[in-house]
Amino acid sequence: MPSHLALLSCLLVLVLSLDKFLLHYLKRRWLSGGGGSIIPRIPTSPFRPHRPMAAAGKWSETAMLVIDMQKDFVDPAMGSPVLVAGGEAVVPAVAEAVAVARERGIFVVWVVREHDPSGRDVELFRRHLYSGGKGPTVKGLKGAELADGLFIKEGDYKLVKTRFSAFFATHLDSVLKTQGIKNLVIVGVQTPNCIRQTVYDAVELDYEKVMVLIDATAAARPDIHLANIRDMKTIGVETPTLEEWRR
Repeated sequence: MPSHLALLSCLLVLVLSLDKFLLHYLKRRWLSGGGGSIIPRIPTSPFRPHRPMAAAGKWSETAMLVIDMQKDFVDPAMGSPVLVAGGEAVVPAVAEAVAVARERGIFVVWVVREHDPSGRDVELFRRHLYSGGKGPTVKGLKGAELADGLFIKEGDYKLVKTRFSAFFATHLDSVLKTQGIKNLVIVGVQTPNCIRQTVYDAVELDYEKVMVLIDATAAARPDIHLANIRDMKTIGVETPTLEEWRR
């Protein structure tokens, strides 16, 4: 029996020695990254190629709607009866948002009003503003032009509407769906009318994510703007600032 115990002790020492040797060998092979290593080497680079691809896919499914950023709506110098008091202040933010969208490859849609000189295609409550071929955002007149600093570039899309919602009696939904758009980012004026109506229609048309940049949109007064932002948040609309969105 004592001899058997001695033999078992020797075998145990041998197994432990081999185990220690194998562990040391495998560790060296792993860290050196040598060919034929059993344990795969973990990359030390922080670069993850799948992240940009995921972002690119997200942005390719996103469109930015720039709503009514025209001189009659945002330029006080025009003396327009449809001027949005808070509109001029957000022109730089809108321009910046558009620049970021273009950098990301987001589809930019310029939603504008261009009315017949007679006003016959405008809402009934506004038709009294049109006479003698003049009126707010009449096609071809200066008031229908985009605000200074805003430009439609190649690859952008221009959509003309004659009512509050960019979706009402237009082909916007068809254009977006054809482009594979699932998500919308909205900027422009004004919050309680054209922004709100467009947002509610977008939600009802089942766009997956609808977002309003709160400091790149405006109304006649800040309290009106914020009240409508709160209403839109209650139906699942995201409302980040421009800075939050661009991160």
